[in-house]
Amino acid sequence: MEEIEFIIDEATESMNGSIAHLEKEFLNIRAGKASPAMLGSVFVDYYGSQTPLSQVANLNVPDARTITIQPYEKSMLHPIEKAIMVANIGFNPMNNGDVIIINVPALTEDRRRDLAKQAKAEAEDAKVGIRNARKDANTDIKKLEKEGASEDICKTAEDEIQNLTNAFIKKIDEILIAKEAEIMKV
Repeated sequence: MEEIEFIIDEATESMNGSIAHLEKEFLNIRAGKASPAMLGSVFVDYYGSQTPLSQVANLNVPDARTITIQPYEKSMLHPIEKAIMVANIGFNPMNNGDVIIINVPALTEDRRRDLAKQAKAEAEDAKVGIRNARKDANTDIKKLEKEGASEDICKTAEDEIQNLTNAFIKKIDEILIAKEAEIMKV
């Protein structure tokens, strides 16, 4: 049945969205190595509009502990510096007149544990998204069954949705294990 295929495709798309969101959130959880993604939440006041930092400056990572920010316009040095402070991401920018340099501090053991807990919470949120997609799909399948769809076809579709759910939950667990290992590695 076309409706069943549509429901399954919709659930798969929603579950893929949960995984993509989790991976995006994991980019913001720093693991001690400098990365331009760490500044993804920084928005700069650029002529009256809030603009992502990456659109007003060139971000580089010369080594594992340093991020350099080269503004496209020299007049943007101070607004960028201010935006990094306002973003409250734990960095202390240094302005040398040409570029802004951020030294990424090494993570303490406590901070690593906190980041691992944060990663677990994000993974749990992603699992909730997966389960919600399953619930929505099963609700839609039940509606079709009430409208006269074959009981066998609906049962098969529910089983397929459950298998999808199990596969996506397993994938989230694998992503979490990799992220925790990255965080805890000194």
